[in-house]
Amino acid sequence: MAWRSYVAMGDSFTEGMCDEYPDGTYRGWADLVAARLAVDSGPGFGYANLAIRGRLLGRVVDEQLEPALAMRPDLVSFAAGGNDILRPRADAAALIARAEPAVAALRAAGADVILFRFADIAPHIPGGQRMIAPRAAAFNDGVRDLASRHGAYLIDLFADETFHRREMWADDRLHLSAAGHRRVAGHVLTALGVGVEEEWMLIPPVPQPTPWLLARGADWRWARDHLAPWLGRHLCGQSTGDLITAKRPMLAPIGE
Repeated sequence: MAWRSYVAMGDSFTEGMCDEYPDGTYRGWADLVAARLAVDSGPGFGYANLAIRGRLLGRVVDEQLEPALAMRPDLVSFAAGGNDILRPRADAAALIARAEPAVAALRAAGADVILFRFADIAPHIPGGQRMIAPRAAAFNDGVRDLASRHGAYLIDLFADETFHRREMWADDRLHLSAAGHRRVAGHVLTALGVGVEEEWMLIPPVPQPTPWLLARGADWRWARDHLAPWLGRHLCGQSTGDLITAKRPMLAPIGE
């Protein structure tokens, strides 16, 4: 099937953080998917990316759903909830309940919808298996059921153990590296039945284990450089996306 338009909704995962173009702006898996879809669709293909870093699921729905529906796209990706799940009081069931009307509205408008079971970040975060993994698992299971109820494409990144490799992640351990974004794009294009660059899906060699002392030093630097600033913003009610606008707010051909 050749989709004529694609709108990406979400947060930093979809904005493409940590996969930089030469000018410092972000590319990410959604741009890669759009570029490949445009090859099949031709010059009339339109792409919009409404995602903004730091957005919680409720704000994604409140701010991005109506603009997405107004564009009447053939294909929409909806990826939100990752920022919510990092918060200790997150309620996975409530998040799914908040997302469901949005997915239903997109489907009712005739759009094919892409949903995600998010990759497992817990192995990379000190204490993550205890503090984050249970909420993330419950949310991912809810997304799986949501996709089934509404006939959405489900991209199951959680089942891909390659994302346990550190090279799939940026230094902050929360955002994908360039290699991680390409692997996500490969999964999406495969699910859509579109050809994919084979190297995007190559599994890298298993790295040598990091000595314990070096690993603890890396954990300390991560906490200093990334965790502490995140906690500070959270306590102050601030977000990295407070002054950011969507990078592609309207449907436009690739390259514009």
